[in-house]
Amino acid sequence: MMIRTTKKQGQYLAFLHYYTKMNGRPPAEYEMERYFKVSPPSVHQMIMTLEKKGFITRIPGQARSIQLLIPRAEVPDLD
Repeated sequence: MMIRTTKKQGQYLAFLHYYTKMNGRPPAEYEMERYFKVSPPSVHQMIMTLEKKGFITRIPGQARSIQLLIPRAEVPDLD
């Protein structure tokens, strides 16, 4: 079963996957801000949305604690 995301949500999930794969740890929110060229509140809201939808998990207050909860096959490619 494929997950249902918006294009933007899918790109965040793809970024999380590829960044973690390449660096051995999840990105910090400021790294997502730089990549997507958005404000800190925009990134934080997206993280909260992805967590609420069950696509990721994180430990509030702990840096670099984001983990994908969906299989790689369901993560879109990064544009």
